[in-house]
Amino acid sequence: MDHFLYRDGTLYAEDVPITEIAAAVGTPFYVYSTATLLRHFRLFDEALEGIDHLVCYAMKAASNQAILKTLAKAGAGMDVVSVGEYLRARAAGVPGDRIVFSGVGKTEDEIRTALTGGIRQFNVESEPEMEVINAVALDLGVVAPITVRVNPDVDAKTHAKIATGKSENKFGIPIARASEVYAHAARLPGLEVVGIDVHIGSQLTDLEPFRLAYAKVAELTERLRAEGHDIRRLDLGGGLGIPYTRSNEAPPLPVEYGAMIKETLGHLGCEIEIEPGRLIAGNAGLMVSRVIYVKSGEGRDFLILDGAMNDLIRPAMYEAHHDIDPVQEPAPGTERRPYDIVGPVCETGDTFAKQRNMPPMAAGDLIAFRSAGAYGAVMASEYNTRPLIPEVLVKGDQFAVIRPRPTFDEIINRDTIPEWV
Repeated sequence: MDHFLYRDGTLYAEDVPITEIAAAVGTPFYVYSTATLLRHFRLFDEALEGIDHLVCYAMKAASNQAILKTLAKAGAGMDVVSVGEYLRARAAGVPGDRIVFSGVGKTEDEIRTALTGGIRQFNVESEPEMEVINAVALDLGVVAPITVRVNPDVDAKTHAKIATGKSENKFGIPIARASEVYAHAARLPGLEVVGIDVHIGSQLTDLEPFRLAYAKVAELTERLRAEGHDIRRLDLGGGLGIPYTRSNEAPPLPVEYGAMIKETLGHLGCEIEIEPGRLIAGNAGLMVSRVIYVKSGEGRDFLILDGAMNDLIRPAMYEAHHDIDPVQEPAPGTERRPYDIVGPVCETGDTFAKQRNMPPMAAGDLIAFRSAGAYGAVMASEYNTRPLIPEVLVKGDQFAVIRPRPTFDEIINRDTIPEWV
């Protein structure tokens, strides 16, 4: 469910017409719904009611401080994968003891910053990383809380570029080596082992891969406890998918996911951490663009937009589908026709959809890309010297620009020309 609905023939974000935002900030832009963000967070929080837990928002999905602060005030922790994300979370008022630091390539400087500023735990991905965390912690005179990320060799049956739980993926340590690696961690005086971490991928639409992975984690928990380790926290990652098309069968609901967690792991008495990102932010955002031209080609028509692949790269990178709707609702019975929907960048890859059935469109019309709240603005670039597009947050009948569009002068003046040029 989201809060982007038609009223009187116009698409609204909560109680604000999209046309009003477009008139104020120009196109293209991202717009997020506070009500949707909070609803989706609470669905996860309520799904784990009855067991000790923390829902840590995976902020790589959408990391604007206004979004982070909105979720943190509702009780969310944060899952970060870089020192930049860590500092964003802290700037948004998230305390260090509610921030989990994930990622396969943490540097010594990143580790030092997190240990100095406060951290709930590091999710350790390798033995060399473990050694570095230990050394930095000893240098600072602190003890670093860690989990070890295990790779359960479970096929998440998702897109190859976002699968993380198979043996050939770069993430974690093989679960078969867990006893050896945990024994090594226990010998390092700068570390405190607090639990186990597992994450098998993103955009999962079936609970069975989770169930297989969590069964292995349950078995590993009991084995490590028998070996003397105080396993009291299980970080289960994120990955639950969202419906990107109206016709798709809906992925499992958070309540079903929570029930499965309780069934597979509830008997262990561990605190549970989950790290949803896409399901919280994905359907909480739209990208809105304007038609520049309608072009007739050889056997097909094109809608050429002012939004491009640098603004929303998912279709070019992942062949991802986004439902695309006109901001002005077509009259009932309006005949649709196929268009290729493309951006202005000089690459064939700058294509959002091919032969997508739309009502007749004209230059100047606004269209909205659904389910664009996750991995949209955060993956945008200034390719072709195109400014990053504004982000807007709506709450009820109010809206605010939470990241403005930079001017061309601001972009160009970041360049520094050497004196010999």
